[in-house]
Amino acid sequence: MKKVFYIFLFLLCNTFIYAQDKKEQSLLKAVEQLKDAMISGDRNALEFIADASLSYGHSSGKVEDKMAFVESIASGKSDFVSIELRNQTLKITGKTAIVRHQLFAKTNDGGKPGEVSLGIMLVWVKEGKDWKLLARQAYKLPTT
Repeated sequence: MKKVFYIFLFLLCNTFIYAQDKKEQSLLKAVEQLKDAMISGDRNALEFIADASLSYGHSSGKVEDKMAFVESIASGKSDFVSIELRNQTLKITGKTAIVRHQLFAKTNDGGKPGEVSLGIMLVWVKEGKDWKLLARQAYKLPTT
């Protein structure tokens, strides 16, 4: 009987770990989709990944809703040439997730080349099979 219990416990643990890995993989895919959409400026991709209630906070303190976020990127007003993410962590609780990372980007806002180094916190919500960006807050990383 003990043997059956341990086999059941093993299978249950493996199923939970697999499910968590699957959730984490789909969340990481959504983060990559967001990054790619921000670089490409693809309006449809930006609209798809953002939740209708998006609150998008910049390191300057400016906060945008979904419409302003999409328009800023899609119009090229905020132009990301490249984005590199480092030191990423994630935490999933039910249908909500928090992703933190450092973002290093080359920009070309208004035709003026620049670079940004930011700390980012993203809040995601699961809607059906898709993760949607609900909130984002950026802060400037200290210069070394």
